[in-house]
Amino acid sequence: MAAGDPARRLSVGQALALGALHGPAELLPISSSGHVALVPWLLSWDYHELDDELRKSFEVVLHAGTAAALLITLRGEVGEAVTGLDARRLSLIALSFAPPAVAGYTLERQIEARLGTPPTIAAGLLAGAMLMAWADRSPQSRRHEEAGARDALWLGLAQALALIPGVSRNGVTLAAARLRRFTREDANRLSRHAALPVIVGATVLKGVRLSQRGVPAGMAIPFAAGAAASFASTLGSTWLIHQVERDRSLLPYALYRAGLAAVVTRRLWQSRRLRSPTVAR
Repeated sequence: MAAGDPARRLSVGQALALGALHGPAELLPISSSGHVALVPWLLSWDYHELDDELRKSFEVVLHAGTAAALLITLRGEVGEAVTGLDARRLSLIALSFAPPAVAGYTLERQIEARLGTPPTIAAGLLAGAMLMAWADRSPQSRRHEEAGARDALWLGLAQALALIPGVSRNGVTLAAARLRRFTREDANRLSRHAALPVIVGATVLKGVRLSQRGVPAGMAIPFAAGAAASFASTLGSTWLIHQVERDRSLLPYALYRAGLAAVVTRRLWQSRRLRSPTVAR
């Protein structure tokens, strides 16, 4: 069948595997969207040949599972943030939310169509890796309580960049906060607080679109399996948040991202050589 053939179906096994991958990939600064696209491609699954709308709908349910688990996992921080809301905090949330909301609403389709391929994802991984490695050398002199309007806008612009597959919302907001000289622990806290409204908002928006389209015929079980696996893997990976926060450098994640980009580049080069006609001698 041709790529994008609507007759293709997502298997329950692949849905479970991608859901299990999504949770930790969302919590760590390594790009969940990049991994969900690249892992099936590297393993020669036919996931990338599924109908575009089917893949988009499935990725919505993965984000829904992760968002639900994050709301449970971070309920203490969420409760603290809600009870402590005042004009200052509301303005900071608005400034960090507006850039990705506007960019996502207006450019999401174009970004997905043009920047969701293995070469562009590899470029996003590498660019994010270099930014993270550079940003993590910044002084650790500020606490999250000191965040102001300029910091919030900086985080919002970073989240808008994270719409590019491979860049990573977590990775680019961590880099942005570190460039603003926040400590590693406080950078993680700011990254989560900036990302959660965007994750929930994007999930709601895409969920409304999915409900309008309806779940594709025969896809209820794979979709449910993917959402459940994403929810469970996010809950089970809670310790990753604490591991990242223990004054750990971003360099190991940057090296991992660069390594994955190198693997993708090597696969692309091998595929290109195989497709090239043999030169007669």
